[in-house]
Amino acid sequence: MKLSFVSVLVLLFSSTAFAGNVTFAEQVAMGAQGEHRSEANKARDQYRHPSETLAFFGIKDGDTVMEIWPGGGWYTEILAPAMRDHGNLIIATWDPQVEGQSAYRYELPKKMEANFAQHPEIYDQVTLEYFSPPDSPSLGDAESIDVIVTFRNTHGWISGGQAQDIFNEFARVLKPGGVLGVVQHRADEGSDPTVSAKNGYVPEAAVREIAANAGFEFEAASEINANPSDTKDHPEGVWTLPPGLALGDVDKEKYSAIGESDRMTLRFRKVR
Repeated sequence: MKLSFVSVLVLLFSSTAFAGNVTFAEQVAMGAQGEHRSEANKARDQYRHPSETLAFFGIKDGDTVMEIWPGGGWYTEILAPAMRDHGNLIIATWDPQVEGQSAYRYELPKKMEANFAQHPEIYDQVTLEYFSPPDSPSLGDAESIDVIVTFRNTHGWISGGQAQDIFNEFARVLKPGGVLGVVQHRADEGSDPTVSAKNGYVPEAAVREIAANAGFEFEAASEINANPSDTKDHPEGVWTLPPGLALGDVDKEKYSAIGESDRMTLRFRKVR
């Protein structure tokens, strides 16, 4: 018997973090397949595995979830309808009042807020929090969040010398027993994170160490977002690969065939 996409997701979620909670699984499935998502964004599901990744992070019906630095909102457009009437979603994006940031940190939040306004049926319950440390370093009230998720941001924090302070802030706002879910471009083990981060990659041991120093206990790793075809030695770092394709048409077929980067998917729990 061939199962529909939604049926597969319902089975997946009901057998993992969402046992007995089919409604939330259906919400995730609808978020991933919703008409508000572009075909280009849906095409990236094969590399980012959003439904499986969110299941691995163990988000439950009624949770307060915070997404850190969502960029253009690729994950937000899945999380927002999934959480609508099923919990609270907070988006921590860059603070437009902080001067001297890269241009995209002002442009992307404006585009996201405009998109929110155009689609209130999707985004009307989303809360915005501004977060541009060290000038704007707070993510809100202490012990107020059930789950924090961050996708492909840690290399930037390491390069900027901010990673430990940021993970410490995650620990401050998470409730006792709260979950931190991290997806990050993965460097080869033994790599110097201060070097590899400049190319967008971080060794898993470095992420675990930063998290442990902040009071997190490592709980599990998944190969959901692994890509063994990624050699991690590209001319423009991780940005050589899709979706960025930093070299333009140069070797485009080669890098398109590799696909998006090899990524670690890690789950931590706040223990102190």
